Amino acid sequence: MKGLELSKKYFEEYGKPMLNGEFSEILKYIAVGFVGSGSDRYGFDDEISRDHDFEAGFCIFLPSEDIVDRRTAFLLERAYSKLPKEFLGVKRENLSPVGGNRNGVIRTEDFYLSAIGEKNGNLSEDMWLTLPDYALAEATNGEIFFDNYGEFTKIREKIKNMPTDIKLKRLAGNILLMAQSGQYNYLRTVKHNEFEAAQLCLNEFVNASLKVVFLLNNKYMPYYKWSFRALKQIENTEEIYENLSFLLIGDNKDKDILRKKESAIEFIAREVIKSLAEKGYSTATENELEAHAYSVNSQIKDSNIRNKNIFCAI
Repeated sequence: MKGLELSKKYFEEYGKPMLNGEFSEILKYIAVGFVGSGSDRYGFDDEISRDHDFEAGFCIFLPSEDIVDRRTAFLLERAYSKLPKEFLGVKRENLSPVGGNRNGVIRTEDFYLSAIGEKNGNLSEDMWLTLPDYALAEATNGEIFFDNYGEFTKIREKIKNMPTDIKLKRLAGNILLMAQSGQYNYLRTVKHNEFEAAQLCLNEFVNASLKVVFLLNNKYMPYYKWSFRALKQIENTEEIYENLSFLLIGDNKDKDILRKKESAIEFIAREVIKSLAEKGYSTATENELEAHAYSVNSQIKDSNIRNKNIFCAI
């Protein structure tokens, strides 16, 4: 059973009766869900990943102390800790007395402050440009079971909706990195017999390509080790997945493999260029990604963002 399903069942059987019974007076201020760090919040957990941080539990999000006071939060935390220590054969972890728990009672502002550095989701321009994709993914993943107060969901939706100019800046930088590492430097390093550098070029190309594909599909790329799993969940990316995967394996010294890798790079480039044109993000007509990177950057309306270094948001 996946962590999310386990969390839902545990909440329905024990969490909901506890909240409805002992804390009905503050129920209107509560949000409950299963979000944050860890493979289980993405649905990527399996038998291997259950060697740590896997438990029956859920998150109870509370607004600030002026709405739900500290004592009430303490009583709620104590009630949560008294819930069964094992469920469907899965044991719960002990709560840390100093905070930092993945489950249990969490202030909404503390969750978002930890996840993205801003408790209300009002990200500054610099934060939007520099926050890593995985941080934005962790702040918006998983599932909210209910949100009576609405605060948690409101902030969550703010973060999900990246400003268009920021999105274009992130796209432009990563597309240019794709151009430099894949269409240009990969073959040059091979010709120099610098095969380690050639593989590094492919690594850069694959990472930048993944970020671009996620951005073009209005999604945030999760932590790197889950990026390919997450790519599988995006519709119509099967061939992109196969080609990106191929670039990470195989001997760069083998001429047949080299030709196939060249073809894989160009296939991915064509797919990205086609998507950019369909969405109106680029007006360039060349086959080289570099031209499209600068075309995307030129679409940015805010001159302050447009004139920043093109790599400032990769």
